[in-house]
Amino acid sequence: MVHELSRRDARRVAVRAQLLTADRPTDVLEVVRHLGLVQMDLTAHVAPHPDLLLWSRLGRAYTPDRLDDLLESRVVVELLGYLRPAEDLPLFRAEMAAWPGVEPVSEWRREIEAWVEDNRGCREDILARLRAEGPLPARELPDTTVVPWRSSGWTNSKNVQRMLDMMEQRGEVAVSSRENRERNWDLAARVHPDGPTVPYEEAETERDRRRLVALGIARARVTFPPGEPNHVNDAGEEAVVEGVRGRWRVDPQYLDGPFTGRTAVLSPLDRLLFDRKRMAELFEFDYQLEMYKPAAARRWGYFALPVLHGDRLVGKVDAHSDLDAGVLDVHAVHWDLEPSAAMREGVERELRSLAALVGVDLALPGGSS
Repeated sequence: MVHELSRRDARRVAVRAQLLTADRPTDVLEVVRHLGLVQMDLTAHVAPHPDLLLWSRLGRAYTPDRLDDLLESRVVVELLGYLRPAEDLPLFRAEMAAWPGVEPVSEWRREIEAWVEDNRGCREDILARLRAEGPLPARELPDTTVVPWRSSGWTNSKNVQRMLDMMEQRGEVAVSSRENRERNWDLAARVHPDGPTVPYEEAETERDRRRLVALGIARARVTFPPGEPNHVNDAGEEAVVEGVRGRWRVDPQYLDGPFTGRTAVLSPLDRLLFDRKRMAELFEFDYQLEMYKPAAARRWGYFALPVLHGDRLVGKVDAHSDLDAGVLDVHAVHWDLEPSAAMREGVERELRSLAALVGVDLALPGGSS
């Protein structure tokens, strides 16, 4: 059976899956479990991404201390740049044991494996220091590499940090905590709870299934950047979307029942639109994160927040949290279509809630507040 969906059908599946309907969840852990991950990006032009993502689902029921409690108790852990439920760790242990990957392993992964082996002494020195002293930031760990890390980007010569990244992938070290946004590292055995290891292929199948539960609709295979994939392989059931080429995989639990949408202001890194190709195909939404563009070249703002209304992405909010002035300063709302009264009221309501999250007043365009 192949499900035949309109774009609206597909959008509603995605919105339901991402917990962005009018039926808001009420518990932080419930949201993290359902979504499977929260990207650990700390850009705080408005608020850090984890806070933006959880607030956009939970609303005023969310405060950052609720996430802090889950991290402190290690019910939620940071793994490979994402916050994940600690109970999901068994799904990653086989991959860690197979580092740098199961066959066939790409050439660049073999090069990384060789770099780690060339610097075995540094790796052992880091483990010894952590074993003796406990959690430490990267800057306090020894750089005894004999072959420096080489990159054309910002990681060039960041030997200890790259070694820690590889050791985290191998399951040897883990992020214990953060202080002033800086990661403290410790032995993984002291951070991650004990538990079984799910065999590699079984774990991959289950991770695909859970990813589709969180996305609702996705391609079986796509090209993706390093990090969490955007594809789901054989999970779910096959679907086609009217006006969009190719086949999709859909979780059928989201296909039936009434849909009641709401207005949501989202992080630019939100999983609803993180896959920009999927976003364009299903939502027909034009968006780029412009923080890396010169100011004169920006159309919507440094860290513009996409606006969801019902099952449509309808605009972007250019805003900045000025903590010194005590305001969430909204420079503009860029609408992609003529806004209705409900859309304007919904955005203002969400921005007032966001200002409360940040702990500031709201300053709207034109001096209103």
